[in-house]
Amino acid sequence: MIKSIPIRIFELIIRGDRLSSSDYDLLMDESRNNSDYFCALDIGALDLNTFNEIVDQRSQLLRSVYPKISQVLAIHNIQIDPPSAVLPLLWHYWLPLAQSLASQQEKIGRTFIQGLLGGQGTGKTTLGIVLNILLGHLGKTFLSISLDDLYKTYAERQKLRDRHPDFIWRGPPSTHDVDLGIQVLQQLRDRHLGNSQLIEIPRFDKSLHNGAGDRTEPEISHAADIVLFEGWFVGMCPLPISALRNFVPPILSEGDLEFAHECNANLYNYLPLWEYLDSLIVLVPEDYKYSLEWRIEAEHKLIAAGKSGMNDQEITQFVEYFWKALHPELFMPRMINRENGGSYADLVVEISRSHLPTNIYSLLQAKGNQSIF
Repeated sequence: MIKSIPIRIFELIIRGDRLSSSDYDLLMDESRNNSDYFCALDIGALDLNTFNEIVDQRSQLLRSVYPKISQVLAIHNIQIDPPSAVLPLLWHYWLPLAQSLASQQEKIGRTFIQGLLGGQGTGKTTLGIVLNILLGHLGKTFLSISLDDLYKTYAERQKLRDRHPDFIWRGPPSTHDVDLGIQVLQQLRDRHLGNSQLIEIPRFDKSLHNGAGDRTEPEISHAADIVLFEGWFVGMCPLPISALRNFVPPILSEGDLEFAHECNANLYNYLPLWEYLDSLIVLVPEDYKYSLEWRIEAEHKLIAAGKSGMNDQEITQFVEYFWKALHPELFMPRMINRENGGSYADLVVEISRSHLPTNIYSLLQAKGNQSIF
């Protein structure tokens, strides 16, 4: 558990001070106590020498990257509360994950595509920023692509809305160009490492057309050992029709239920895209309703800064629109179900009200479980 390691030990590490034998033993004990978690992250065979290597390598990496991580988080105005939580986050979450991605990429000998499912406020953006730095220190090139980058053009989405008035906002299944996503991920996966082949990565500008958004100039990828493909329903699979028979707030009318069925059916079109994922991480709030609270807080901050933003009623309508499309209460249990082994996720990170991870567990190993805070 993170709370079992005093912050002072991490501070000693980043200063380069020598740890006492008792402090070092504490790190070793923590590593052994979470051996299932390390197996899940592909650290390797877990004997005493391995635990020594884990502690030593991670200490060196923490000391090397902490100044840069702190600087970049500040530049992006990403606030970790409390600030001291950055150190255990690095030690227990960000560093081992980066090491695992580097290891898995080396094993498959090609670009490794890591899927990341998570809603607003769960830390997708922060994780991408941090992994970019950490993987660079591990000698790997990194590329982040959002499901948002695959939105259909503004004109195409207008035609979709004309045919299906329920699709009032971009985001639900059918508003993306799945074929484009397949083309891009296939090119990235099949590009030989060290090859100078240039690949166009689609990008989307949400500010165009008064906030409706549209495609913008693509980014050119020269190399990518590891690709993070993230989005609010990346890797999500359709439910059987029987799971959508009952009304679940905010699905309260026949029209809502019809919209939910349509979005569920549209998920089948995304399954060929998910086939390109080598692994899937799911960031899941302890309570899915946190997403509404987080969105309200974010909009209040925008307004306080003198920018335009939605009022609380508009925010509620907006967030509930996505719950009606793919209701978390219906879809997420199948993504992270640890009971019957039928889940789609490889690694699950539970997120607290304060946006911090509280629990990490693997669905590949024997239900490895690590409590964070």
